[in-house]
Order: sequence, then structure tokens, then C-alpha cells
Amino acid sequence: MPPVIILVRPQMPENIGAAARAMLNFGLERMRVVAPRDGWPSPKAVAMASGAGRILDAAGHYGSVAGAVADCDYVLATTARGRDLTKQVFAPDQAMADARALAASGKRVGILFGPERAGLENDDLLHAGAIVSVPVNPDFPSLNLAQCVLLLGYEWRREGGAASAGAVGLAAADLAPRHEVEILAGHWEARLEEAGFFFPEAKAAGMKRNLRNLWSRMPLTRADVQTLHGALRQILRRGGG
Repeated sequence: MPPVIILVRPQMPENIGAAARAMLNFGLERMRVVAPRDGWPSPKAVAMASGAGRILDAAGHYGSVAGAVADCDYVLATTARGRDLTKQVFAPDQAMADARALAASGKRVGILFGPERAGLENDDLLHAGAIVSVPVNPDFPSLNLAQCVLLLGYEWRREGGAASAGAVGLAAADLAPRHEVEILAGHWEARLEEAGFFFPEAKAAGMKRNLRNLWSRMPLTRADVQTLHGALRQILRRGGG
């Protein structure tokens, strides 16, 4: 199933209509609108949509980003600016290749587009698993809402491209060195061993491998490592350990 296009707090109804036209150009027909400034439905959006009015007719209207993404298995967020959140960052072609792979496996994918003036806020990005960043001129990074929708729609439609093996990069990340992650993994493994977690004994080695694999594939920051150490110590302290 193609991804759902989610317009977050759009300010101009004409841009909503233009986004609908861009969507239909590339076979994307599911739109959701979150708290549009000028209300919903909008005659101005319908007029701008021209032949793509059916996209607006079927569009969902939501009061919050949380409601708009509630049924999505994976969410991407478009932003041109660096943020304080640690997220995987994909170029548009890589993001849409991954979206195709997820959609082919039955996953529901949502793509967030922010308001025209300032884009998505950090609270919006908390709902996304990764960021899509367009390589625009850093001296003028602003993209019109409909242009951004058009660009990702084109990449969705474009033939070719395999799903990426991993992230292009991480935004605003202070990643923990591997040895710090290994210490964290050892801390949890030792305490879980004491708690009898690795049972039955015949499966213990496989369970430990699975747990180590989990730690190794998470892009943990130093703050994450400190938090997880502290959380485990507090659990043990409260439990009398």
C-alpha cells in the first residue's frame, strides 16, 4: 500500500490543494491533514486541487500528529534543518526505496510534512522513526509544501532502487563508543543472569546472543547508556537487589 501523506498544521489551503495534485501525479491517494490553520474542509484547497479533488474528499482530518499516525507501522518526517533528536537520516531516494520495501511487506508507512513557515517541531518528530532530508541549498533550505510532496512522490514512483542497508547518518548524535555499549550489555546480562532470566539452560546461549545483537543494532547515545544503567540500578534498588 502506498504511503499516506500527512500535512501537519498547513497554513495555506492552496498549498494543501497543490499537494493533492502532486500526490495524484505519482499515484499517492491517501492524505491526512492535521490541524490546518484555516479549518477543514477548505473551498480554496479544492479549487487549487483541480482534477485531484478526490484526494481532498477522502482526506482524513485530525487534531494531532499522534492521531494521524496511530495506525502507521513506520513514520518518516521531512525536515531540512538539523534537530536535537537522534534520528536516522535518509535522502529522498533511499527513504522511498525503504518505504516501498516496507509497503511490500504489508507495513503502513506515513510521511510527515510540516507547516510552511517553520516546518516540523521536535514534538512532531518524536512520532517518526527516521528523517528525510532533501539536499537543498543550505543558504535557502525552505521548500514549498507541495514541492516537497512532489519530490517524494517522484522518488516513490521512480523505477529502480533497492532498500538501503542502513541509515545515511544520524542527526545531532553523540553516539556512545562501542566499549561503553559493551559495558552496558555486560551490566544487563549479569543482572539478568542473577535474576534467572536465561532459562532454560539449553536456550541460555541463544538468548544471550539475541540480547547482545539487540544492543549492537541500537544507535545508542552516551545519554541513552547512562539512562539505561541508571534505570537498571533503580530497578534493583527498589527490588532489594
